[in-house]
Amino acid sequence: MHATTDRRRLLRGAALAGGAAACARWMPGWAQSVSPGLAPTLPMLSGADITLRVAHQMMQVDGRRSHAIGINGTVPAPLLRLREGQTARLHVVNALDEETSVHWHGLILPFQMDGVPGVSFPGIPARSRFTYEFPIVQSGTYWYHSHSGLQEQMGHYGPIVIDPAGADPIGYDREHVVVLSDHSPLHPHAIFAKLKKQPGYFNRQRQTLAGLIAGEDQPLKDRLEWVRMRMDPADVADVTASTYTYLVNGHGPKDNWTALFQPGERVRLRIINASAMTIFNVRLPGLEMRVVQADGQNVRPVPVDELQITVAETYDVIVTPTEDRAYTLVAESVDRSGMARATLAPRPGMAAEIPTLRKRPIATMRDMGMDMTGMDHGGMSHSMAMRDPANAPQVKMGPGVQTIAPMPADRTGEPGQGLENAGHRVLTYRDLVALERNPDVRAPERELQIHLTGNMERYMWAFDGEKLSEVKDPIAFRAGERVRVTLVNDTMMAHPIHLHGHFFELVTGHGGHSPRKHTVNVLPGGKVSWDVTAVPGDWAFHCHMLYHMHAGMMQVVSVRPLEETGA
Repeated sequence: MHATTDRRRLLRGAALAGGAAACARWMPGWAQSVSPGLAPTLPMLSGADITLRVAHQMMQVDGRRSHAIGINGTVPAPLLRLREGQTARLHVVNALDEETSVHWHGLILPFQMDGVPGVSFPGIPARSRFTYEFPIVQSGTYWYHSHSGLQEQMGHYGPIVIDPAGADPIGYDREHVVVLSDHSPLHPHAIFAKLKKQPGYFNRQRQTLAGLIAGEDQPLKDRLEWVRMRMDPADVADVTASTYTYLVNGHGPKDNWTALFQPGERVRLRIINASAMTIFNVRLPGLEMRVVQADGQNVRPVPVDELQITVAETYDVIVTPTEDRAYTLVAESVDRSGMARATLAPRPGMAAEIPTLRKRPIATMRDMGMDMTGMDHGGMSHSMAMRDPANAPQVKMGPGVQTIAPMPADRTGEPGQGLENAGHRVLTYRDLVALERNPDVRAPERELQIHLTGNMERYMWAFDGEKLSEVKDPIAFRAGERVRVTLVNDTMMAHPIHLHGHFFELVTGHGGHSPRKHTVNVLPGGKVSWDVTAVPGDWAFHCHMLYHMHAGMMQVVSVRPLEETGA
């Protein structure tokens, strides 16, 4: 069956829920039961006119009812199936008693349709409606979500699939959309308040004396260095499974969301990380994944056994199961406090062994931009070395800047935090090569360096030490200019950085075939460079960790035509 085979029929019949009691002995305690009566197929909307109603609702996760904000009565929101070359008219009805919005993540469109209140449009007031209208000029896997308050955490997100105008260069027999997310019974403002009062509130995996004695945690000498810096190397994720349930298409691990296949089929999995705060490590034990698309852009196939997908990224992979058996799709949170789980199976009602959670990662000095192997520290306090403003002259030093990394490294060739010694093939950014030559291969005209700064103790996050409310002027670009942007992560947390309205080319040594992305994960103590061609408009530029953005790690990129800039 070719890729053009009745995709809608395949989507409608792609997944059925269930679980086999006979397989329960393989499941950890949190996955022993299966919720009945699921309707796991994502509802789909297509055509030129689509209506989306944003409203409060209840949702059920692993048998428990919880409050949410959904669209057309579902979480995730309906799958929008569009086609390259069409014009989309999306009528958003706001049934809430507060402002809402919809941002079309990764879509190239006029900035007035981008959906960021206060930046590109006024927002959609309570009990009103707004129509987004724009041409669809691309194809691939994308998603949409609220850019108002913290509604995204409550369920206001959904997938987008855009079919190409011509033949799809990716051949497959069947496809499934896999939306990963995180859900908490706590209101998002309550989560944020707890983080402000006690940043490690949700961390239940701190280092212990028992771990030290068992040799599982850092040696005492290294631990004391972290204490001196008032940081916790086990603090890899701000919000964890202590409050989160990790979801696949709105279903928890106990629900056993199931996607079907026939042995020998090429199955395309369109994986979207629509979570608020969770980086996932994705694998299908027993199946090789071939990465064929990143952030909606086709890439040369890369065979891997696991990939790390940060918040707001998408990856399309092809798997070819040949055996008549079930496989577990595992999406383990980066701190390994929990996982999202689903099943790929030839028939409904099947389940496969669920691997146990792996040992949680511990941050190293490299994660603080201090890879000082073999160096004599000379008794100098690490924290003093890292706060030297001479290392980053444009950073506004203050209480919001806890550290400045003295030796940030390009980590695009690394697989992601905690996966350094996975024992199998793990995707890195340098593995990605664009399938087609990039549309703009000019050398950059100028360079811009931006530091990602923060203070974990006070839960303050910003660019160059200034949170959004403190910034006087936007980041200014000229329309059409090529700019090389280097992001330097001075913090011990990973930051997925997203620039609206643009694709940028990662500087990873692939020249005109550099991978094009809309979101990039900057590892702790790391740096990433990318080249971008500026598109006119006012565009949001921010960390896609929802609470980091909410705390201030956001600015506006203002791109003006040459005649307006006086150039």
